[in-house]
Amino acid sequence: MRKLGQDQAGQLDTSSITARISTGGIVAGTLLTLFGIFTVLMLYYMRLDAISVSGAGIFIVAGGVLLTFSVLIRETRQKYGMNKIRAALYALSIGLILFSIFSGITSRFATGEIYIALGSVMVFFLAGIGLFLLLVLTETDRRKGL
Repeated sequence: MRKLGQDQAGQLDTSSITARISTGGIVAGTLLTLFGIFTVLMLYYMRLDAISVSGAGIFIVAGGVLLTFSVLIRETRQKYGMNKIRAALYALSIGLILFSIFSGITSRFATGEIYIALGSVMVFFLAGIGLFLLLVLTETDRRKGL
């Protein structure tokens, strides 16, 4: 009898919520990435110093992380959406790789020394690639049985 009395409207459909989060994240991630690209281009053509130009690239990093997470949790006709924790780890690995490129460019222009830039790239890039490989090699099949 208790099952008959439960309010069906109070229950949330997690698949539709995930789809909305995914759609909003894809839109926001794409816009954030494009904002970063256009800001970098605008500052470059304003003939500002290179450290100011490269500093706006952090928007590209943030947009790439958000876009990665949102694409991975999206369910398609052929594949189920990825677990949110695993998708967040993938987004973290992509974020580390993008941040390594950003920090390398920024530290190169800030110090003028290439070895400092390579050192900062190495730390974040190796961590990002290591996490990415761990996730790829332990991945399960998400394909739907059609």
